[in-house]
Amino acid sequence: SLAVLQALEDGLKKAAADPSVKAVMICGENGKFSAGADIRGFSSPKRHGAALGPIVSLIESSEKPVVAAIEGVALGGGLEVALGCHYRVAHVKARMGLPEVTIGLLPGAEGTQRLPRLIGVPAALDMITTGKHIPATEALKLGLVDEIVEENTTEAAIRLANKV
Repeated sequence: SLAVLQALEDGLKKAAADPSVKAVMICGENGKFSAGADIRGFSSPKRHGAALGPIVSLIESSEKPVVAAIEGVALGGGLEVALGCHYRVAHVKARMGLPEVTIGLLPGAEGTQRLPRLIGVPAALDMITTGKHIPATEALKLGLVDEIVEENTTEAAIRLANKV
C-alpha cells in the first residue's frame, strides 16, 4: 500500500540521518514479510506518493547495512524489497517468489535485475518466468538468503545486523 511504501521511505531516511543508527532491519507483521502489491491498485488512476522501485533503490543505496527478516512469504514486490536489502534472513518455513507472471505481469521494481545478480541467470529466469514460490531452504542453496532460522527471525536479523 502507499502507506507502507511511505513508511519505508520515511524510516530509511530517518535512519540514514541518525548517526546513532548503525543498521536497519525490515520485517513484516503477523508472521508475514510481504505478499506484494494489491493488484487492484494497478487499475486505479495515477497514484501520487511513494513508488516501489525508488524505495527499493533507496534501500540498496543505504550506507548503513539493511537486513530483511523474512517470515511467511516474500512475494512480488515484497521479494523485490528483500532483494534491495544487503542481507536476508528467512524463517525455515518462509517462501519466496515473483508470481506476477501468472497474471501477465513482470516484476516492476527491478527484481528482474537484482535476482540474477544474487542467484545467477538460469535460476532467476526460472523463478521469473514460472512464478513459482521457493522454500527458504532452496533460497539458501541458491544464495537468495544469507541465513535461515527456526527461531525468531527478527531477532536473528538484528544479530546479523549487529555482526556486520
